[in-house]
Amino acid sequence: MTWKQMFTSSVGKKFVMALTGIFLISFLVVHVGLNACIWANDNGKMFNVAAHFMGTTILVRIMEIGLFLGIIVHLVQGYILNLQNQKRRSVGYAVEYGNRGSKWYSRSMGLLGTLLLLFLIMHIWHFWTPSRFGGMWSVQPLSEVTYPGTQIEYHNLYAEMLTVFQNPIIVILYVIGCISLAYHLMHGFESSFRTVGVHNNRYLTLIRYTGRGFSIIVSLAFAMMPVSMYLGWVK
Repeated sequence: MTWKQMFTSSVGKKFVMALTGIFLISFLVVHVGLNACIWANDNGKMFNVAAHFMGTTILVRIMEIGLFLGIIVHLVQGYILNLQNQKRRSVGYAVEYGNRGSKWYSRSMGLLGTLLLLFLIMHIWHFWTPSRFGGMWSVQPLSEVTYPGTQIEYHNLYAEMLTVFQNPIIVILYVIGCISLAYHLMHGFESSFRTVGVHNNRYLTLIRYTGRGFSIIVSLAFAMMPVSMYLGWVK
């Protein structure tokens, strides 16, 4: 398969979708681990130090560029494939199988992807933009905080989270985004590994149940972060 076919043929698009999907899954592992630091209940010290490391390490910043490129490619290829599939199905089937043929969320990846895109834009605006550009594109720049034993001034992203997640509407939108993520992963996790060539039934069974567990645990962890802050479970 040539590079052109990777981005133009149906098989190539699916392969690119799978590779970028696996890459984004690995990012979720890092992201949920970092954000889980809020539950240390140390007034945000562990979280802010970890976020500072991620934001100032050159290798991480380079990977950040790759992350955005991966998201863009995944979105574009996903929408193209979704439009192609809708065009093929425009005639319809003689028999409507519903969930007997496939799960509703596997047939709704375009909708789930759109909800995730809107969620991602909101998330970037709330946290990534102020941490990278200060007050330029946000209401106000992040406050700074120092901790005993160091003279480093850390962006107080933890305080920003506490402020953002005092709005119940935003909390609800984040929870809806996390639910969309769970269903998107339910299909995407197994589908990505199938596309890159995993066909052994033993491995597919393991991947299927790992994917379901991953989808639920990661999405639930993300959803509990705004809920915990809104309800005052973390300080």
